[in-house]
Amino acid sequence: MLQQSQQRSRGRGGRVTRTARLARGAVLAASLALLPLVTACSGDEGDAAKKSKVSSTTVTDAPAAGAVAPAKVEVIANLTGCKPEIRIDADELRQGLCHTKEIDYLITTFPEEKYKQTWLDSAAGYGGKYLVGSRWIVSAKKTEMLEQFRTKLGGTIQQLRGIGPSAS
Repeated sequence: MLQQSQQRSRGRGGRVTRTARLARGAVLAASLALLPLVTACSGDEGDAAKKSKVSSTTVTDAPAAGAVAPAKVEVIANLTGCKPEIRIDADELRQGLCHTKEIDYLITTFPEEKYKQTWLDSAAGYGGKYLVGSRWIVSAKKTEMLEQFRTKLGGTIQQLRGIGPSAS
């Protein structure tokens, strides 16, 4: 299915068409636009020098998973006990929404680490806490749930500080 989508987005000579590039950019922008809706503001206040900095809690592999979860939305969702609704399926990222009685959260996976880092850099403007693994990120409004997910998935909890006067 993905190959068909990629073939349709290519013009003559196998080059990616302008429309396909714009669509991919729109998908990435939409993902970033959803970010403030699913994350909470961090509780820390910082001065201008601290803004947009990342701090993390170092954690080893999760005992429940046996190893760090692979970068696949469905596998990570299954480990956390949900069936995801895929919201974004693009070359740069894949994102699924999990809805449970306790919480709604997003699982975002990336084909390469560089895409994950770009996403984190963009998310730094919004602030919040994220569970970050190898080519995947889990974001939730209830940050205490990230610790529970960490025991199942592994990864590290990263605090991103927002920018601007309302970043706290």
